[in-house]
Amino acid sequence: MTVALIITLLYGVAIWLIFFQFRWLKFNIMWGVVTFWIGFHLMLVFLIAVRFFTPYSIDGHVIRQTIQIVPRLPEPTILVEAVAKQNMPVKKGDVLYEFEKTVYQARVREKEAKVVEAQQNVQILEQDIDIATDAVQAATAAQVYASEQVKRYSDLVPRGGAKQETLDKWNEQLVAANSQLSEANANLKKAELTFDAQIDGVNATLVQAQAQLAISQYYLDQTTLRAPADGVIISQQARPGLVVGDRRIGSIAALITDENPYFLATYYQEHLKLVQAGQPVEVALDLFPGQIFNGKVVAIWDGTGQGQLVPSGDVPKFPVPKLQGRFAVEITVDDPAVPRFPAGAHGAAAIYTGKAGFFEIIRRINIRLYTWMNFLFPLDL
Repeated sequence: MTVALIITLLYGVAIWLIFFQFRWLKFNIMWGVVTFWIGFHLMLVFLIAVRFFTPYSIDGHVIRQTIQIVPRLPEPTILVEAVAKQNMPVKKGDVLYEFEKTVYQARVREKEAKVVEAQQNVQILEQDIDIATDAVQAATAAQVYASEQVKRYSDLVPRGGAKQETLDKWNEQLVAANSQLSEANANLKKAELTFDAQIDGVNATLVQAQAQLAISQYYLDQTTLRAPADGVIISQQARPGLVVGDRRIGSIAALITDENPYFLATYYQEHLKLVQAGQPVEVALDLFPGQIFNGKVVAIWDGTGQGQLVPSGDVPKFPVPKLQGRFAVEITVDDPAVPRFPAGAHGAAAIYTGKAGFFEIIRRINIRLYTWMNFLFPLDL
């Protein structure tokens, strides 16, 4: 580009020497058209160089993350107090809204009672195991005794030492004892299975009761709506008496966060050929006429809406002519003197690729003219 500048200067000097200093040729309309045509093409070198080596955009805005403030309540609930005010700075955890708590407090108490009941049931299950174990032992003893009696009378009856009726009686009692032992074993197994139904060593019934209590406690906590991050509340229209919850979809306010604001400017795609992350940037905001803020390129957002097709049964349509979409460049403003930038603040941004210092001087003049003109425009008197 320095060569182009030298050539243009030499061209101007040559025109002056040939036509005006030494008058080797007479300057007329034909030579005027020829010299203008050649000079015009030489000037294109400056236009191309400025665009590619120092990309410039007047379509830029400050972007801040926005959090929609939406109550998370499962049923219609009355707003009792709106602590949040319009344009009020808040810190993470600050109380914004207070909602009616009566129903949610009652449900927490109900679930607490369920937890206590479940804890008692676990102790009862332990006792059931002990009772079932004793029943198995008793049934086992009865079965052993009946079995011995059957064996004893089975030996006596053939020798006439006992009656057949007695043997039949003990056979019936043995059958009953076997049945009682089977029932006792089944009851013991059932008690053990009920007690052993655990999650991470805690009885399943108790876990279920604790989970229900946690849900009820969560919704009780949500009756006090707190700021999720540091920022400023805007669009706050909620007033005491407002009913929220159940089917409400929209937010009742918006929180513009303080964290990680950035400047997003759009550029023609071909002008980003030499742009890379980390290159220096100057930003001029309409909000601060006459001021230039320093920043750097974070990333090029390589994509536009034209590159996205929404799934549908329609065949894509491509209207003619179809203008190219611009690419957005994310820029951070790292100037320590920067005041708070409101979301949506408009401005211009110039990127310096470091490829040609002379053209950077032209661009620096250009962006300063832009910010100085902000003292005059728009002409809304």
